[in-house]
Amino acid sequence: MIGSLNGVTPGGWARYASSMQNAGAAAIELNTYYLPGDPQIDGRQVEQRHLDILARVKAAVEVPVAVKLSPFFSSIGEMAQRLDQAGADGLVLFNRFLQPDIDCETLTAAPDVPLSAAAEIRLPLTWIALLHGRLRASLAATTGVVAAADVVKCLLAGADVVQSASALLRHGPEYASVLLDGLRDWMRRKGFTTLDEVRGMLAVHEDGSARERGDYVSALRDANSGADGVY
Repeated sequence: MIGSLNGVTPGGWARYASSMQNAGAAAIELNTYYLPGDPQIDGRQVEQRHLDILARVKAAVEVPVAVKLSPFFSSIGEMAQRLDQAGADGLVLFNRFLQPDIDCETLTAAPDVPLSAAAEIRLPLTWIALLHGRLRASLAATTGVVAAADVVKCLLAGADVVQSASALLRHGPEYASVLLDGLRDWMRRKGFTTLDEVRGMLAVHEDGSARERGDYVSALRDANSGADGVY
C-alpha cells in the first residue's frame, strides 16, 4: 500500500508522511500539486519547493518516497536529475492539474477533473523513454493508461511501474485483471517470459535532442506523403 500525500506547509508534508508510515504505508508518493499562479514566483523557486518538500519528508520517514511531477518544468530532465540526486526513490510522470472550463450560460467557472484519455499517454511515454537508464530512481508512468496496450507501451518506453486510475473508475477495480491479462497475452504472443525483457526496449539511448528532431522530420514527411510529396 502506497500513501499518496498532498500537503501545504513543509511541516505538514513531513507530519502526514510520518503518520502514513506509522499507519502501515510501504511507501509515500508526494503528489506535489502546485500551480504557481503568482507571476512574481520564478522557475527556480518552484523547483526548490519540490526539493524542499522531498528533503523534509525523506528526513521524517524511512520508507521509499516518490515524487509525482508536473510536466510543466522548463527542463524536465534536469528537474528529474535534481530530485534523483536529492534522494527521490521514484518519479511518477505526470500529474494532471485542474483546468477549469467556463460555463457561458451561467457566466461561472466550471472546475472539474475529467478522467484521462488514451491520447494523454504520449507525454509520459516521451519522457520515460528519455529518462530510462539515466536515473537511479524508479520511473512510474501515469495518465492515459486505459487499456492493456497502454501498459505495454509504458513498459517498452522504460517504466518500472505503470499506474491507472481513470480506467478503474470507469470500469471498476476488477478491470485491473483485464489490464494484467492483456499484458500476459501480449507477452505470450511476442515470446517474452519476463518484464525485464520488455522494459526499456524502445527507450532513447542516444542523444535525445537528435532523436526528437528525427522523429519530427519523419512525422512531417508521413503527414504530407499524400500531398504530392511537398512539405
